[in-house]
Amino acid sequence: MIKNHKWRKAAQRVKAGNGRSLKPFRWWQPLNRALFYLTLTNDDGRQTVFAVDVPYWQQFQTDDGKGKAHLYLDGKHHAESKLPAAFPVPGGMIIVEGSVFGLKRCDYVTTEGSKQQLSPDERSAEGRRARLEREHPALSRWIGFLSLIMLIIPILLAIPQVIDAVSQVPPIAERFGNFNSPIALPIWLNITLGLCAVAASMERATRLRWNALLDGSS
Repeated sequence: MIKNHKWRKAAQRVKAGNGRSLKPFRWWQPLNRALFYLTLTNDDGRQTVFAVDVPYWQQFQTDDGKGKAHLYLDGKHHAESKLPAAFPVPGGMIIVEGSVFGLKRCDYVTTEGSKQQLSPDERSAEGRRARLEREHPALSRWIGFLSLIMLIIPILLAIPQVIDAVSQVPPIAERFGNFNSPIALPIWLNITLGLCAVAASMERATRLRWNALLDGSS
């Protein structure tokens, strides 16, 4: 039984699949596709493999712009749902949430409440990042720290400039007065910092790291 109302509602959006075969992950797809796997053992000891395929380009084909997730069972299209998705599977459900830069989460949540992140395809961006973390943990930590800094600094520098610009709007200026930002960066530097923040967010997405304040609300 799904207790959380959000996921109960998400489970109602699940549609039956059409039985098509799962396409292998191609070398040119890391930036436009995520693919995760989960192996479960049935009561009779037989193993079944679930695959969650999220084509990022499908964000442009849904009304809300959040895209779709597709669930495959032993290589065959089993179900699909708009994101966020909650696919019922034996012993629990697979939860998939998307963000602007990738995925927030792709977890198997049991009926007891335990959580397990699905395993990314080794050829995907998430899989390559996970392999780097396994094989070079120190380097992985430094990259994670650098991406955090690349995200925080542009945000801190942008906030006073945004407040300055908003305070110049006549109705706001009349009520609250003008705010003069102590920081005034040239456009080219603001653009550069914005690109750094995007790159950092994409790196965090490959690790399924997400924070509402740092990575946005969607």
